[in-house]
Amino acid sequence: MPPSSTARGSAYLTALAVEIEKKLRRALASPSQRRNLLQELFADVALEVDDRAKDIIFGEEGSISVADDRYGGPICFYDVLADYFVSMPQNEKSILDLIVQHWSQSFASNIFSLLFHKWLFEVQLENPEVLLRYSSALVQGSTNVFWIDIQTNARRFQSLFQYLLEEVALYSDRLKKIPLQAQRDLFLLLSRFMFFYNSVDKLESFLKQFPDFPNAFLIGGPSDIFVTELADQLQKLKVEPVLLHYLSELKVLQGLELRMTTSTRLKTCLYSFTSPGGPMYPTRAVRHAAWDALDCLFPVGRYPRHLISLFFRLLYPWYWPSSCWNFVISCLQAVLYSLLRLVFSSWENLRKPRQS
Repeated sequence: MPPSSTARGSAYLTALAVEIEKKLRRALASPSQRRNLLQELFADVALEVDDRAKDIIFGEEGSISVADDRYGGPICFYDVLADYFVSMPQNEKSILDLIVQHWSQSFASNIFSLLFHKWLFEVQLENPEVLLRYSSALVQGSTNVFWIDIQTNARRFQSLFQYLLEEVALYSDRLKKIPLQAQRDLFLLLSRFMFFYNSVDKLESFLKQFPDFPNAFLIGGPSDIFVTELADQLQKLKVEPVLLHYLSELKVLQGLELRMTTSTRLKTCLYSFTSPGGPMYPTRAVRHAAWDALDCLFPVGRYPRHLISLFFRLLYPWYWPSSCWNFVISCLQAVLYSLLRLVFSSWENLRKPRQS
């Protein structure tokens, strides 16, 4: 960026930091409005940067496109503010002190995780209690914002996840800056959301970096811990597109060496999505996706499972009409597609002699 653009962007970010500090002070002075003010502040820092603000912060269009590639999508204000607090550490102390005074509020850890997730791993904190407090707030706040993405089926906070995964979890020098317990909590957090943020290609490297757990003898190794967290996450998902996305990504688990208890836990979790009715009430798309995942990960016993499922379906006559209807529709679609393929292949065969 040209020097003038850099100075202009820095002044703009400094003004944003001042506004954040003002809102935090206002929330501290108004106990009755504290939660609403913090919620508004969280919404402000999570907003996408508009074109006018991009021109001010990044200057030339080329700089904007580079930033877009870096963050893997639309840039939000927390992206640029997190970099700002790393490059201007002298401007963060008053805001940090105010956030600490709001620790009891639910949105305080969210705001901290968005604004200071990079700062925490770039500065040296000598006080272990303060470091543990900040690390715990980072994990808690990141959990909250990732769940917001889950509930809305959006990926507004993907850059935060990518930083924690690629720049912290897979980068031992930064990872070791936080206490061991915080490292464990961070890896458990990333395990639950790795599928959602399309980072399964990093799974092998991620499992190699897993910190030691005190009860590893009981819970197993990194693969077992990862799959256990994943199974728990699947049970909590209520948004159908997100659940379908998770189920479609499960094929990456093929070849993982798991303990019998972990394997049974995952199999039970998937099997719970294959039957209509309570307690899951999965849709037909979810049931089919769960069956596909089961057949892919546990091919042994595939046909007996389907036969047993069919037998239990026969015990509930009120499901017969919908099952029969879906079966007829599937058969008609298969016949129609076969006819279309036959017609197109015949048409191609007729065209070849004419062209020759």
